Amino acid sequence: MSILLLTSVSTEEETMWLKQLRSALPEEDIRLLADLDDTTDVDIAIVANPPQEVLRTLPKLQLIQSLWAGVDALLGDPTLPENVPLVRLIDPTLSASMAEATATHVLALHRDLPRYAQQQQRQEWQQHELLRSSDRTVGILGLGEMGIASAQQLRALGFNVRGWSRSLKKVDGVECFAGEGGLETFLKGLDMLVNLLPLTSETKGILSENLFSQLPKGTGLINFGRGGHQIEGDVITALDDGQLSHAVLDVFSQEPLSADNPLWRHPKITLLPHVAAPTNPGTAVEIVAGNIRKYRKTGQLPKQVERSVGY
Repeated sequence: MSILLLTSVSTEEETMWLKQLRSALPEEDIRLLADLDDTTDVDIAIVANPPQEVLRTLPKLQLIQSLWAGVDALLGDPTLPENVPLVRLIDPTLSASMAEATATHVLALHRDLPRYAQQQQRQEWQQHELLRSSDRTVGILGLGEMGIASAQQLRALGFNVRGWSRSLKKVDGVECFAGEGGLETFLKGLDMLVNLLPLTSETKGILSENLFSQLPKGTGLINFGRGGHQIEGDVITALDDGQLSHAVLDVFSQEPLSADNPLWRHPKITLLPHVAAPTNPGTAVEIVAGNIRKYRKTGQLPKQVERSVGY
């Protein structure tokens, strides 16, 4: 049997993944779609933004292993085989990277760096009151691996941290809320809101006027989740009205952004090109190789994606 590497990334990136996977799994026959002589030989697919229609043409497919942590795009594919186990990448390196990015931009908002950057453009010398981190409350939407790592990092920096998730979690030093009933209470009193939710039918569009109106006026927003979480027009309106003080946006409904998108030029937006927690090829390949070796040896799989909930 063989393994299919199926992606929609650039040729250069795909070649890199193929080389590293073959090096990590020398005992396996890993091929690209163009190199397959017979699709009936494929029992495992390693995927990264795979084109639609292909996976369902593999009659002996037994496992789909994603190279990404997020699988919302995969689950949105109507041609995705329903009965084949799907495994997403769970990499502690990703969680550490996300915690680092979250801390970086929470600290930037805490220390008023966007305001000072604007003052520099105006050649304006004005100092502002510096609050202690313990005077700030940061809320994290989503308490998965990345959310918990980010919450712990912020606690180590002295911030008061709250977390919200679909079901109630327990995280040391973090005030936790859950479900629709807990969301309103979670939002009250926040100085900054960080979104790290998975994108599901329940969380799509959650960063909207309805949610912003429940935040204290002047809250800072950081979206490191998915572009589908935010209603971009509502973000701009909330910034213009002062309901949000600043927004750090790393993800968008369309990527890359078109040149005429107003988000590029808004003075209260820090815009990033989806770089908060990129997959690390070295650690990702080790994890994927370990998953496949274990499956070959024991038939056991790591935690599978629960398709009904979206992660």
